[in-house]
Order: sequence, then structure tokens, then C-alpha cells
Amino acid sequence: MPDNHSMHPHLPDVANDEPPFDIPLDKVGVKHILYPITVLDRHDRWQSTVARVNMYVDLPKNFRGTHMSRFIAILNRFRGRISFETIRQIVKATRAEFQALEAHLELRFPYFIEKRAPVSGEPSLMEYRAGFHAFARGDDFDIQLEVSVPVMSLCPCSKEISARGAHNQRSVVRMRIKTGNRLVWIEELVAIAEAAGSAPLYSLLKREDEKAVTEAAYDNPRFVEDIVRTVANALEADPRITGYRVECENFESIHNHSAYAAISKRLAEGL
Repeated sequence: MPDNHSMHPHLPDVANDEPPFDIPLDKVGVKHILYPITVLDRHDRWQSTVARVNMYVDLPKNFRGTHMSRFIAILNRFRGRISFETIRQIVKATRAEFQALEAHLELRFPYFIEKRAPVSGEPSLMEYRAGFHAFARGDDFDIQLEVSVPVMSLCPCSKEISARGAHNQRSVVRMRIKTGNRLVWIEELVAIAEAAGSAPLYSLLKREDEKAVTEAAYDNPRFVEDIVRTVANALEADPRITGYRVECENFESIHNHSAYAAISKRLAEGL
């Protein structure tokens, strides 16, 4: 694509050469940029974190390459203002800057929620993984929110057949949702996932808390399939959510493999 921003117009720009093959590309760009962002939490507080950023545009068949520095320049233009509210602006600016048909922006970042232990009430910060996937084509814009939530799961079959105890494991519930312009808080998705498992996880537990968590899990056994169905049922009931994908992976404690289940409804896989 023509680079009209070069400070040295006399230097050759081979990215504008004819490509060796007459083939357009779906995505070209940069990956794994570490960049500071701010995210608004449910309590109207701004949380500073660091995102891993991917940015792409499509490339027409008549250009050999794109100008990777422009992606970084766009990020720098929004420095200190990269948030859910400005993602649409960033994606549209990227499409305009590259004169592209499509532009993609992916941000994945750690997100922290203060949780209190169930009995002692001791507070601690729990880390979750969240992200935004945004896409612009012409006047169309789509943004999806993803969250990964660790939970505890206890095997119903193991409980049923064992005279003492039952095997349990840490599980990860991954959700990606599409909401249009309607806001769904990260905290809401975390709560849905934690309610679907046998018990939630905590960063800090006293002995009385550990007893409460393990007993709660024993009283609430869940297969990986149970967890996915429970999450999907909650998302399906929310009128703000127009599409979703739910995955759960159980990192088995008595097997050298993971158990897995997934469901997707009205959500494009290509974003």
C-alpha cells in the first residue's frame, strides 16, 4: 500500500512492488505487542494492565507487503486512551490509515478482581484472563469479549463409585461473547463461570476456608459437559448477548490428559 508518511521519499519502498503471485491476503500485520491499556471495572474504577496486542488488515493482490510501522504509530496515537470505549476508534483508524477493506484488533490481558475468602473473609486479588476482538469492514463493526476463568470441578462418577472421597481438578472455562453495543461486565462472566463449576478458586484461603471450598465442591459434582451447558444456559438467557462460544478444559488429576467440551452459537469463528 502506498506510504505517504515517509520522511525520506527518495528511499526505495519495495513493499509497493508487484507481488510474485497474484493473490490477495486475508490478514497481514503485527502480533504480540505488549502495550499498556486501561479497563473500566464494574465499580467504575480504571484498572491499568498490560495487553498483548495483535493488529491486522487485508492486503490487495497488487501489493507485495504492508507497512508494519504504521500499526505501532496508531497504537502510540491512542497511548493512555486504549480502553473498551476507544477500540472502535482504533480499528476504524487502522482501516483508514491502510486504505484497507478490513481491520482487526485483538487485545488479551490479565484482569484482577478482589475476592474475599468464603469463611474468614480475607481479601485477595484473583487473576483472570480477558480480551477484546474487534473487526471493521466498511461501516460494519463487531466487538467480542472473551474471559478465561479457573474453577474447581469434582467428578460425579468418581464420587458415585468411591467409598472415600472423589477426584477433583482445576478447570478453565473460556467464554467469548458478542453483544453489539450493549455492555457486559467482565465480572458478570466470571460470576457465571464460577457458579457453573463445583466451587470457585481463591488466591488466599485460611484453613476454615479450605474446608468450606472442598466440602462445597464435594456437594456439587460437575462433569466438564455440565459446566459448559450451565454456562451456555446462562448466556442464552441474557438478552444482551447475541452470540457466544463456551469451552471448558479439565486438567485431570488421575489421567495424563484433559477432558474437554465446547459449544458455539451465532458467533463467527474467523474473528
